[in-house]
Amino acid sequence: MKIGIGLPNAIPGRPPREIKRWAEESEQVGFHSLGSIDRLLYDVLDPLVCLGIAAAATERVQLLTSVLNVGWRNNPILFAKQLASIDLISGGRLTAGLGIGGWPDDFVISGAPANGHGRLFDDALQEMRRVWDGEITGLSGPTPLPGKGRPKLLIGGLIQAGYDRAARFGDGWVAPTFNADLLRSGVKGVNEAWARADRADRPQVITGRYFCCGPEAVGLTDDYVAHYYGSKESPYYPGVRGDSLDSDERLHQELVTLSEAGVDDLILYPANSSLDQVHLLAETLERVGARRTPTFEFTTAGAPSN
Repeated sequence: MKIGIGLPNAIPGRPPREIKRWAEESEQVGFHSLGSIDRLLYDVLDPLVCLGIAAAATERVQLLTSVLNVGWRNNPILFAKQLASIDLISGGRLTAGLGIGGWPDDFVISGAPANGHGRLFDDALQEMRRVWDGEITGLSGPTPLPGKGRPKLLIGGLIQAGYDRAARFGDGWVAPTFNADLLRSGVKGVNEAWARADRADRPQVITGRYFCCGPEAVGLTDDYVAHYYGSKESPYYPGVRGDSLDSDERLHQELVTLSEAGVDDLILYPANSSLDQVHLLAETLERVGARRTPTFEFTTAGAPSN
């Protein structure tokens, strides 16, 4: 299982100009990928802009999104061109995890339709494929980015239609950032969808978890998860907070669980935007048995049993 780190773009009050330095240092210490979170009505720096900065500031690290919300982005041609641009700037390092989107206020404020999201998602994916295949033409000829800027696609979703959509349009599946049981059932569902689609490859599976390192990790994680999900009374808070990683023991336990469940790529999203989190996480990963070969990976074979 390859291990990446999230950009701090979704942490309120983060120093915006340190996005570039965070990306550079994450690559230097050996993280396999940089991830981003997407949300409209929250203090989140736009993930496409941040990934463009990371693409230009790095040479090797992979770029992942888990997930970008398609449901309230009302122009799939523009969205396809934005993703293609990042992929081209990075030299083909973008894997775009896409989902419908789960925050109702984002749909309302953007003027997106209230119903029919699955069908609209399918239509958007088809239109995006046409852009990347160079099929969109106008008075001045084809789009400036035909074909060469097609990123890998991973599709999120926890129902059968989502698994089938991933098998039809994607290279894999994005699991939610909490609940190992949902992950296991989703891995089973997406593999069955791959078999029904008679695909010869296997789906790439990615997921994310929130983390924080240091002596104040517990309190900082409590506060961040509560803020992001509205309060500690949110129905999502217990599950997300319970699967957040604030100690060596919790990190090791979750690495074992996710690796055994079939995760290929794990993105560890910061609950604190201090730049020292990059280095503290790298040190913690080495203590709990992750290897840099040359980027961080984890397998249960040979890992310490603590």
